[in-house]
Amino acid sequence: MREIGGYFGLEKLSSNEYHNALIPLNTASNALLYILKAKKIRKLYIPYYLCDSIKKMLEHNNYDFGYYNIGADFEPMFDVPLGDEEYLLIVNYYGQLTDEVIGLLKKKHKKIIIDNVQSFFQKPINGIDTFYSCRKFFGVPDGAYLSTDVLFNENLGKDISGDRMKHILGRFEAGASDYYKDFQKNELDIKDEPLKWMSDFTHNILGAIDYEAVRKIRNENFAKLHENLKVINKLEPAIPDAPFAYPLEIKDRTGLWGQMPATFPGNESIRKHLIDKKIYIPTLWTNVLNDTDEGSIEYKYAANILPLPCDQRYGPDDMEYIIHNIQEEVENGQKTLSTGV
Repeated sequence: MREIGGYFGLEKLSSNEYHNALIPLNTASNALLYILKAKKIRKLYIPYYLCDSIKKMLEHNNYDFGYYNIGADFEPMFDVPLGDEEYLLIVNYYGQLTDEVIGLLKKKHKKIIIDNVQSFFQKPINGIDTFYSCRKFFGVPDGAYLSTDVLFNENLGKDISGDRMKHILGRFEAGASDYYKDFQKNELDIKDEPLKWMSDFTHNILGAIDYEAVRKIRNENFAKLHENLKVINKLEPAIPDAPFAYPLEIKDRTGLWGQMPATFPGNESIRKHLIDKKIYIPTLWTNVLNDTDEGSIEYKYAANILPLPCDQRYGPDDMEYIIHNIQEEVENGQKTLSTGV
Protein backbone atom coordinates (compact mmCIF):
# COMPACT_ATOMS: atom_id res chain seq x y z
CA MET A 1 0.00 0.00 0.00
CA ARG A 2 1.29 3.46 -0.87
CA GLU A 3 2.21 5.72 2.06
CA ILE A 4 0.33 9.03 2.27
CA GLY A 5 1.45 12.04 4.30
CA GLY A 6 4.55 12.50 6.43
CA TYR A 7 7.78 14.25 5.51
CA PHE A 8 8.88 15.16 1.98
CA GLY A 9 11.43 13.22 -0.02
CA LEU A 10 13.29 14.22 -3.16
CA GLU A 11 11.10 16.08 -5.62
CA LYS A 12 10.07 14.43 -8.87
CA LEU A 13 12.22 16.21 -11.45
CA SER A 14 11.67 16.63 -15.17
CA SER A 15 11.88 13.49 -17.29
CA ASN A 16 14.27 14.15 -20.15
CA GLU A 17 16.87 11.38 -20.24
CA TYR A 18 19.35 11.50 -23.10
CA HIS A 19 19.15 7.75 -23.80
CA ASN A 20 15.47 7.39 -22.93
CA ALA A 21 14.89 4.79 -25.66
CA LEU A 22 17.57 2.42 -24.35
CA ILE A 23 17.40 -0.27 -21.66
CA PRO A 24 18.14 1.30 -18.23
CA LEU A 25 20.27 -0.87 -15.94
CA ASN A 26 22.31 -0.39 -12.78
CA THR A 27 25.95 -0.70 -13.93
CA ALA A 28 27.90 -0.87 -17.19
CA SER A 29 29.38 -4.30 -16.38
CA ASN A 30 25.87 -5.58 -15.77
CA ALA A 31 24.76 -4.09 -19.09
CA LEU A 32 27.42 -6.28 -20.67
CA LEU A 33 26.17 -9.24 -18.62
CA TYR A 34 22.65 -8.58 -19.97
CA ILE A 35 23.98 -8.93 -23.54
CA LEU A 36 25.87 -12.12 -22.70
CA LYS A 37 22.76 -13.68 -21.21
CA ALA A 38 20.31 -12.43 -23.85
CA LYS A 39 22.46 -13.57 -26.78
CA LYS A 40 23.69 -16.75 -25.10
CA ILE A 41 27.29 -15.77 -25.70
CA ARG A 42 29.75 -18.44 -24.57
CA LYS A 43 33.09 -16.65 -24.95
CA LEU A 44 34.09 -12.98 -25.02
CA TYR A 45 37.37 -11.49 -26.20
CA ILE A 46 38.36 -8.40 -24.21
CA PRO A 47 41.28 -5.94 -24.49
CA TYR A 48 44.17 -6.03 -22.04
CA TYR A 49 43.66 -2.27 -21.68
CA LEU A 50 40.51 -2.44 -19.55
CA CYS A 51 39.40 -2.12 -15.94
CA ASP A 52 39.32 -5.36 -13.97
CA SER A 53 35.59 -5.07 -13.19
CA ILE A 54 34.76 -6.68 -16.55
CA LYS A 55 37.15 -9.55 -15.93
CA LYS A 56 35.73 -10.10 -12.45
CA MET A 57 32.17 -10.04 -13.77
CA LEU A 58 33.03 -12.66 -16.39
CA GLU A 59 34.77 -14.87 -13.83
CA HIS A 60 31.94 -14.52 -11.31
CA ASN A 61 29.39 -15.60 -13.92
CA ASN A 62 31.57 -18.43 -15.29
CA TYR A 63 32.10 -17.01 -18.78
CA ASP A 64 35.06 -18.00 -20.90
CA PHE A 65 37.14 -15.07 -22.15
CA GLY A 66 40.37 -14.27 -23.96
CA TYR A 67 42.53 -11.17 -24.39
CA TYR A 68 43.73 -9.09 -27.32
CA ASN A 69 46.01 -6.08 -27.80
CA ILE A 70 45.16 -2.63 -29.13
CA GLY A 71 47.17 -0.42 -31.45
CA ALA A 72 48.43 3.10 -30.88
CA ASP A 73 45.20 4.33 -32.52
CA PHE A 74 43.16 2.56 -29.79
CA GLU A 75 41.72 0.13 -32.33
CA PRO A 76 41.73 -3.63 -31.72
CA MET A 77 44.55 -5.76 -33.09
CA PHE A 78 42.46 -8.88 -33.47
CA ASP A 79 42.51 -11.30 -36.40
CA VAL A 80 41.09 -14.47 -34.85
CA PRO A 81 37.92 -15.72 -36.58
CA LEU A 82 35.07 -15.65 -34.09
CA GLY A 83 33.45 -19.01 -33.51
CA ASP A 84 29.85 -19.79 -32.69
CA GLU A 85 28.66 -17.98 -29.57
CA GLU A 86 31.84 -15.87 -29.47
CA TYR A 87 31.91 -12.04 -29.48
CA LEU A 88 34.49 -9.25 -29.46
CA LEU A 89 34.27 -6.43 -26.90
CA ILE A 90 35.58 -3.15 -28.36
CA VAL A 91 36.22 -0.22 -26.01
CA ASN A 92 35.72 3.29 -27.34
CA TYR A 93 38.61 4.86 -25.41
CA TYR A 94 38.14 8.61 -24.90
CA GLY A 95 35.51 8.55 -27.67
CA GLN A 96 38.25 8.08 -30.28
CA LEU A 97 36.32 5.54 -32.36
CA THR A 98 34.07 7.39 -34.81
CA ASP A 99 30.84 5.91 -36.16
CA GLU A 100 32.67 5.24 -39.42
CA VAL A 101 35.43 3.28 -37.65
CA ILE A 102 32.88 1.33 -35.60
CA GLY A 103 31.01 0.50 -38.81
CA LEU A 104 34.20 -0.85 -40.38
CA LEU A 105 34.94 -2.92 -37.27
CA LYS A 106 31.43 -4.35 -37.45
CA LYS A 107 31.95 -5.24 -41.09
CA LYS A 108 35.27 -6.94 -40.30
CA HIS A 109 34.40 -8.84 -37.11
CA LYS A 110 30.60 -9.17 -37.42
CA LYS A 111 29.89 -10.01 -33.77
CA ILE A 112 31.01 -7.02 -31.73
CA ILE A 113 29.91 -5.20 -28.57
CA ILE A 114 30.82 -1.54 -28.12
CA ASP A 115 31.80 -0.23 -24.69
CA ASN A 116 30.84 3.46 -24.80
CA VAL A 117 31.56 4.08 -21.10
CA GLN A 118 33.86 6.94 -22.16
CA SER A 119 31.56 8.23 -24.92
CA PHE A 120 28.15 8.84 -23.37
CA PHE A 121 26.87 11.21 -26.07
CA GLN A 122 27.78 9.02 -29.05
CA LYS A 123 24.52 7.44 -30.16
CA PRO A 124 24.43 3.68 -30.72
CA ILE A 125 24.52 2.34 -34.26
CA ASN A 126 21.63 0.15 -35.32
CA GLY A 127 22.50 -3.51 -35.12
CA ILE A 128 25.52 -3.03 -32.84
CA ASP A 129 25.17 -3.86 -29.14
CA THR A 130 26.36 -0.81 -27.16
CA PHE A 131 26.43 0.10 -23.48
CA TYR A 132 27.05 3.28 -21.48
CA SER A 133 27.88 4.34 -17.92
CA CYS A 134 26.10 7.28 -16.27
CA ARG A 135 28.35 7.97 -13.28
CA LYS A 136 31.37 8.58 -15.52
CA PHE A 137 29.67 11.70 -16.89
CA PHE A 138 27.19 12.89 -14.24
CA GLY A 139 26.67 13.20 -10.49
CA VAL A 140 24.89 9.90 -9.96
CA PRO A 141 26.15 6.90 -7.95
CA ASP A 142 25.23 4.25 -10.53
CA GLY A 143 23.27 3.70 -13.72
CA ALA A 144 23.88 2.40 -17.23
CA TYR A 145 22.13 2.22 -20.59
CA LEU A 146 22.11 -0.60 -23.10
CA SER A 147 21.25 -0.72 -26.79
CA THR A 148 20.54 -4.23 -28.06
CA ASP A 149 18.04 -5.95 -30.31
CA VAL A 150 17.52 -8.95 -27.99
CA LEU A 151 15.56 -8.85 -24.76
CA PHE A 152 16.56 -10.87 -21.72
CA ASN A 153 13.56 -12.74 -20.40
CA GLU A 154 14.32 -12.84 -16.71
CA ASN A 155 12.71 -11.02 -13.81
CA LEU A 156 15.09 -8.33 -12.59
CA GLY A 157 14.86 -6.38 -9.37
CA LYS A 158 15.15 -2.60 -9.30
CA ASP A 159 18.29 -1.10 -7.80
CA ILE A 160 18.15 1.31 -4.84
CA SER A 161 20.65 4.18 -4.68
CA GLY A 162 19.80 5.86 -1.37
CA ASP A 163 22.81 4.52 0.54
CA ARG A 164 25.26 5.49 -2.21
CA MET A 165 24.77 9.26 -2.16
CA LYS A 166 27.08 10.41 0.64
CA HIS A 167 30.07 11.22 -1.58
CA ILE A 168 27.92 12.98 -4.19
CA LEU A 169 25.95 15.13 -1.75
CA GLY A 170 29.12 15.74 0.26
CA ARG A 171 31.03 17.03 -2.74
CA PHE A 172 28.12 19.28 -3.68
CA GLU A 173 28.46 21.13 -0.36
CA ALA A 174 32.14 20.56 0.44
CA GLY A 175 35.33 19.28 -1.21
CA ALA A 176 36.00 16.05 -3.07
CA SER A 177 38.91 15.08 -0.81
CA ASP A 178 36.64 15.11 2.26
CA TYR A 179 34.50 12.35 0.78
CA TYR A 180 37.01 10.43 -1.33
CA LYS A 181 36.87 7.36 0.92
CA ASP A 182 33.09 7.29 0.52
CA PHE A 183 33.56 7.47 -3.25
CA GLN A 184 36.01 4.56 -3.14
CA LYS A 185 33.61 2.52 -1.02
CA ASN A 186 30.80 3.12 -3.50
CA GLU A 187 33.02 2.07 -6.41
CA LEU A 188 33.82 -1.19 -4.62
CA ASP A 189 30.23 -1.84 -3.53
CA ILE A 190 28.61 -1.47 -6.94
CA LYS A 191 31.08 -3.91 -8.52
CA ASP A 192 29.37 -6.65 -6.54
CA GLU A 193 25.83 -5.60 -7.42
CA PRO A 194 23.84 -8.16 -9.41
CA LEU A 195 22.09 -7.29 -12.65
CA LYS A 196 19.16 -4.95 -11.89
CA TRP A 197 17.09 -2.20 -13.45
CA MET A 198 18.24 1.37 -12.93
CA SER A 199 17.07 2.91 -9.64
CA ASP A 200 14.26 5.46 -9.50
CA PHE A 201 16.64 7.97 -7.93
CA THR A 202 19.13 7.75 -10.78
CA HIS A 203 16.32 7.99 -13.34
CA ASN A 204 15.11 11.11 -11.57
CA ILE A 205 18.48 12.88 -11.64
CA LEU A 206 19.26 11.89 -15.22
CA GLY A 207 15.90 13.23 -16.35
CA ALA A 208 16.69 16.74 -15.08
CA ILE A 209 20.09 17.29 -16.73
CA ASP A 210 20.51 19.97 -19.40
CA TYR A 211 22.30 17.72 -21.87
CA GLU A 212 22.85 20.37 -24.51
CA ALA A 213 24.55 22.62 -21.96
CA VAL A 214 26.72 19.69 -20.85
CA ARG A 215 27.65 18.96 -24.46
CA LYS A 216 28.57 22.58 -25.16
CA ILE A 217 30.76 22.97 -22.06
CA ARG A 218 32.62 19.71 -22.59
CA ASN A 219 33.30 20.53 -26.23
CA GLU A 220 34.56 24.03 -25.42
CA ASN A 221 36.78 22.82 -22.57
CA PHE A 222 38.30 20.03 -24.67
CA ALA A 223 38.97 22.47 -27.53
CA LYS A 224 40.75 24.90 -25.20
CA LEU A 225 42.96 22.19 -23.73
CA HIS A 226 43.79 20.83 -27.16
CA GLU A 227 44.59 24.24 -28.59
CA ASN A 228 47.15 24.89 -25.86
CA LEU A 229 48.56 21.41 -25.21
CA LYS A 230 48.61 19.69 -28.61
CA VAL A 231 52.20 20.84 -29.16
CA ILE A 232 53.39 18.67 -26.24
CA ASN A 233 50.84 15.86 -26.68
CA LYS A 234 52.28 12.64 -28.06
CA LEU A 235 48.73 11.60 -28.93
CA GLU A 236 46.80 13.17 -31.78
CA PRO A 237 43.28 12.77 -30.42
CA ALA A 238 40.22 13.10 -32.57
CA ILE A 239 37.77 15.62 -31.13
CA PRO A 240 34.72 13.66 -29.94
CA ASP A 241 31.32 15.10 -29.11
CA ALA A 242 31.03 15.93 -25.39
CA PRO A 243 34.36 14.29 -24.46
CA PHE A 244 34.96 12.18 -21.37
CA ALA A 245 38.37 13.80 -20.72
CA TYR A 246 41.31 15.21 -22.65
CA PRO A 247 43.94 12.44 -23.08
CA LEU A 248 47.42 13.94 -22.70
CA GLU A 249 50.64 11.97 -23.06
CA ILE A 250 53.67 14.24 -22.79
CA LYS A 251 56.08 13.91 -25.71
CA ASP A 252 59.55 12.56 -24.95
CA ARG A 253 61.45 15.31 -26.72
CA THR A 254 59.43 18.05 -28.37
CA GLY A 255 58.08 20.55 -25.84
CA LEU A 256 56.54 23.97 -25.83
CA TRP A 257 59.91 25.58 -26.53
CA GLY A 258 61.66 23.22 -28.92
CA GLN A 259 63.83 20.20 -28.19
CA MET A 260 63.83 18.59 -24.76
CA PRO A 261 66.25 15.93 -23.48
CA ALA A 262 64.93 12.38 -23.65
CA THR A 263 65.16 12.19 -19.84
CA PHE A 264 62.78 15.10 -19.35
CA PRO A 265 60.50 14.32 -16.38
CA GLY A 266 57.21 13.51 -18.02
CA ASN A 267 53.75 12.27 -17.29
CA GLU A 268 54.16 11.07 -13.69
CA SER A 269 55.90 14.31 -12.74
CA ILE A 270 53.04 16.27 -14.29
CA ARG A 271 50.48 14.12 -12.48
CA LYS A 272 52.10 14.72 -9.09
CA HIS A 273 52.44 18.44 -9.75
CA LEU A 274 48.76 18.72 -10.67
CA ILE A 275 47.66 16.81 -7.58
CA ASP A 276 49.71 19.25 -5.48
CA LYS A 277 47.64 22.01 -7.10
CA LYS A 278 44.40 20.12 -6.27
CA ILE A 279 43.87 19.04 -9.87
CA TYR A 280 43.10 15.36 -9.49
CA ILE A 281 44.22 13.22 -12.41
CA PRO A 282 43.51 9.50 -11.98
CA THR A 283 45.56 6.60 -13.25
CA LEU A 284 42.86 4.75 -15.12
CA TRP A 285 42.90 0.98 -14.77
CA THR A 286 45.94 0.43 -12.54
CA ASN A 287 45.36 -3.32 -12.94
CA VAL A 288 46.81 -3.00 -16.46
CA LEU A 289 50.18 -2.08 -14.93
CA ASN A 290 50.26 -5.46 -13.18
CA ASP A 291 48.82 -7.52 -16.03
CA THR A 292 50.87 -6.34 -19.02
CA ASP A 293 54.49 -6.07 -20.08
CA GLU A 294 56.18 -2.70 -19.59
CA GLY A 295 56.95 -2.50 -23.29
CA SER A 296 53.33 -2.94 -24.38
CA ILE A 297 51.17 -0.10 -25.64
CA GLU A 298 48.63 -0.99 -22.93
CA TYR A 299 51.17 -0.51 -20.14
CA LYS A 300 52.44 2.74 -21.63
CA TYR A 301 48.94 4.14 -22.02
CA ALA A 302 47.87 3.13 -18.50
CA ALA A 303 51.04 4.61 -16.99
CA ASN A 304 51.38 7.74 -19.08
CA ILE A 305 48.05 9.08 -20.34
CA LEU A 306 46.78 11.94 -18.20
CA PRO A 307 42.97 12.18 -18.52
CA LEU A 308 42.55 15.91 -17.94
CA PRO A 309 39.10 16.99 -16.64
CA CYS A 310 37.07 18.92 -19.20
CA ASP A 311 33.55 18.26 -18.00
CA GLN A 312 30.56 20.47 -17.27
CA ARG A 313 31.67 21.39 -13.74
CA TYR A 314 34.39 23.62 -15.13
CA GLY A 315 34.82 26.64 -17.36
CA PRO A 316 37.52 28.60 -19.25
CA ASP A 317 39.27 29.79 -16.08
CA ASP A 318 39.61 26.22 -14.82
CA MET A 319 41.07 25.13 -18.15
CA GLU A 320 43.54 28.01 -17.99
CA TYR A 321 44.55 26.88 -14.51
CA ILE A 322 45.20 23.33 -15.74
CA ILE A 323 47.13 24.57 -18.77
CA HIS A 324 49.23 26.99 -16.70
CA ASN A 325 50.25 24.31 -14.21
CA ILE A 326 51.21 21.84 -16.93
CA GLN A 327 53.25 24.45 -18.77
CA GLU A 328 54.84 25.51 -15.49
CA GLU A 329 55.99 21.96 -14.73
CA VAL A 330 57.27 21.47 -18.28
CA GLU A 331 59.22 24.73 -18.04
CA ASN A 332 60.63 23.89 -14.61
CA GLY A 333 61.69 20.48 -15.89
CA GLN A 334 63.53 22.04 -18.79
CA LYS A 335 65.33 24.50 -16.50
CA THR A 336 66.34 21.72 -14.12
CA LEU A 337 67.81 19.62 -16.90
CA SER A 338 69.61 22.54 -18.56
CA THR A 339 71.20 23.83 -15.32
CA GLY A 340 71.56 20.57 -13.44
CA VAL A 341 69.90 22.16 -10.38
